[in-house]
Amino acid sequence: MRILIVEDEIKTASYLSKGLTESGFVVDVAHKGDDGLHLALTSDYDLIVLDVSLPERSGWSIISELRRQGKETPALFLTARDAVEDRIRGLELGADDYLVKPFVFSELLVRIRTILRRGPMRQPEVIEIDDLRIDLLRHKASRGGERLDLTPKEFALLSLLARRQGEVLSRSLIADQVWDMNFDSDTNVVDVAVRRLRTKVDDPFPKKLIHTIRGVGYVLEAR
Repeated sequence: MRILIVEDEIKTASYLSKGLTESGFVVDVAHKGDDGLHLALTSDYDLIVLDVSLPERSGWSIISELRRQGKETPALFLTARDAVEDRIRGLELGADDYLVKPFVFSELLVRIRTILRRGPMRQPEVIEIDDLRIDLLRHKASRGGERLDLTPKEFALLSLLARRQGEVLSRSLIADQVWDMNFDSDTNVVDVAVRRLRTKVDDPFPKKLIHTIRGVGYVLEAR
């Protein structure tokens, strides 16, 4: 899942990005309001976490413009503005939640997962393919009832393949979605990652779920 952080405080933005990345999310960061609005309008995110007081354009303006243009991406305000009228305004403008700084990261994470569970762009909580079970909200996966010990990137890769099961995904798409990078044909980062994922998801089991489509990419499906 992809999250956009719009936060002008560099340390706070870095802290959020590190914590959410370690929790299995792909994260983009914008430090100015105009940049945040541009990213929110031109890219697909599962959630936007934004401050109210931002250079160039406020968080109020960002959420208002998104909703005016019909963009229903879930949003959570994370701000030092703690007045009741500010909370009400944020929610009335179309935000899904409002959390006041200073905050505890574990609470933020719970609120994010709650929004993703109920939001308009909501993904299924659990995906099951044959004997593979992926709990997207809790970032856990198992096969045949056995827990799979996956790194955050491995879980992100497996989740991407599972959410689009049966669809052949190109290396460039995988690189963009999982590593947020442009794919370079001279690098084998995707192939190496898929190979490592297979050692955990497929190798210990007789039935293989991750398949290579030569010259195209990879697909996850039960055959």
